[in-house]
This record gives sequence, structure tokens and C-alpha cells, in this order.
Amino acid sequence: MDLRKLKTLIDLVAESDIAELEVTEGESKVRIVKTPAASHGQMMMMQPQQAMMQSAPAAATPAVPVAPVVDEPVGHVVKSPMVGTFYRSSAPGTPAYVEVGALVKEGDTLCIIEAMKLLNEIDTDVGGVVTHILVENGQPVEFGQPLFVVA
Repeated sequence: MDLRKLKTLIDLVAESDIAELEVTEGESKVRIVKTPAASHGQMMMMQPQQAMMQSAPAAATPAVPVAPVVDEPVGHVVKSPMVGTFYRSSAPGTPAYVEVGALVKEGDTLCIIEAMKLLNEIDTDVGGVVTHILVENGQPVEFGQPLFVVA
């Protein structure tokens, strides 16, 4: 399912009185549940086999967060300047620009973010050692999402 459709569905649930929404498209199934403590919906994607294996009714299933809450690592956080797809290297099969433990200086390229078929090199604005890579290769990223930690 397209990420734009998912975002639209989440916004729809968040802005309405709907408590739960379940959509099936092809072999993908998405269930968005609005919890009383949060002002936005939570999303859970299941493969068809997992959906069939659920024995409890959907209403009795507790909401599961998409990603666990992670404390932000110590150091300078390099954030995404745009929405797009994160790539660690310039082409498939080539080495990544940086690895954890790599020494970088200001202006070094850390990754590429593809947006609307354009490849944008993302450079570091500080020098130091890359201590964390917070995004997986090929993963969609949002504006302001943390990508790297440089200490």
C-alpha cells in the first residue's frame, strides 16, 4: 500500500470520531486504531497469513505501536531535510558512504535521499565519528527525521 494513502488514512482517523479503521488492498491489510491517550492513529500492517492466524476478534486485539520508543543517542543528530527514500550508497552493490565508527568531516556525504526521481546527497554539518545510523537502506524518511548521530 502506498505511503501517501496510509498517511491520508491515519489523518482521517485522527481528525474524525472514528475509533478504528481496517482496510484491505490486495494482499496487504492495514488496521489503524485511535487510542484515547494519543491524538493520532496507530498503524499495524499484517501479511494475509498473519491476519488469518489471529484467533481473537479485531476489537479485542490491543493496539501495537509501529516502532518502539527509542531514547535519542548522545551527539549531533543529522536530520532529513526532505521527504523521500533513504539510501546509504550511490548505487546498489556499491559500498555505503559511511559506516558506524567512520570519521567524517564537515561537508562529507553521509547518504542519498531520493525524492521525485532526484537523488539528493545529504552532507554532515559537523565533523566527528558516526556513532549511530538510525535508518535502514531503502526506508522512506520524513522531513526532520533523525538519520545519523555524529559525536
